[in-house]
Amino acid sequence: MTTEAAEAPTKSERTRAAIRDVALRSFRERGYDATTIRLIAHEAGISVGTTNYHFASKNDLVQELYLDVQLAHRGAVTPLLETTDDLVDRLALVFRTGLAELEPYHRFAPEFLSAAMSPRSSVNPLSEESTPSRDIVVGVFRDAVTGAKKKSLPAEFEDGLPSALMIAHLLLALFWVYDRSPGQRHTQRLVDGGLRLLRLSLPLLRIRVLRAPLRELLDLVAEVRA
Repeated sequence: MTTEAAEAPTKSERTRAAIRDVALRSFRERGYDATTIRLIAHEAGISVGTTNYHFASKNDLVQELYLDVQLAHRGAVTPLLETTDDLVDRLALVFRTGLAELEPYHRFAPEFLSAAMSPRSSVNPLSEESTPSRDIVVGVFRDAVTGAKKKSLPAEFEDGLPSALMIAHLLLALFWVYDRSPGQRHTQRLVDGGLRLLRLSLPLLRIRVLRAPLRELLDLVAEVRA
């Protein structure tokens, strides 16, 4: 058996990939509400039963969408992080590329938000099912933080800060969903203002007594995520 034959995807893997591709395209073009398992099966040219065999529910495919968006986010920002070692500039790149990857879904974002609002929803961004996509975001922020010049941030905060930044990213995305300004201009202004505040605040962290509030916040985030 040749290497190529050994590595060729199986029929089941090809079917699963086709379902995933159809679903992600439909989410972009039709949104959450209009994308149904029956529609996905029809466009993929397979039965509803086969579709459900690979993905038990539409929300399983939303998780695939989350992964697709965050993998694209990581792919877009990683080379950009090589252009600067300034912490604030690196965080700006992460936040802005993250918003750029979400942009194609803005007109349908309220539908996805409605599906995710319940704490019991499997597509809640803080659900156990969303852990893989969340971990990608944390990893991107970790790369941004650890690759910055060391004098920017006391070393004691490097481990906990990426998870807190992931929460900030989720809150920013929530604001973005409701932002109806042209090009989501208000969201961009919020990012700019937050980053300016961070740049002004960083020197204060060199004062030991002022580190306690941030340490408590990071400890709280870590406790919530545990």
